[in-house]
Amino acid sequence: MNKKQRRTLKRRFERPERSDIFWLDIESIFTALGADISEGRGSRVRVALNEVRAVFHRPHPNRITNKGAVKSVRRFLQEAGVKP
Repeated sequence: MNKKQRRTLKRRFERPERSDIFWLDIESIFTALGADISEGRGSRVRVALNEVRAVFHRPHPNRITNKGAVKSVRRFLQEAGVKP
């Protein structure tokens, strides 16, 4: 995991949730952690990491993730055993 990915991962666990994180940075973290990512219908993205599965929606038309999605990503990473 590179420096930018580690910084973004750390920002995932901050409270209150941030609303300035790009979705591509989140996908980059998933990839660096070895998650299986597959496309769903529309803007859905399926992610599996350490036998934990989740479905997220890519933000559109903006590229920035909202606070609710940040909270969902944090919960998913915690359930998968990822720590900042």
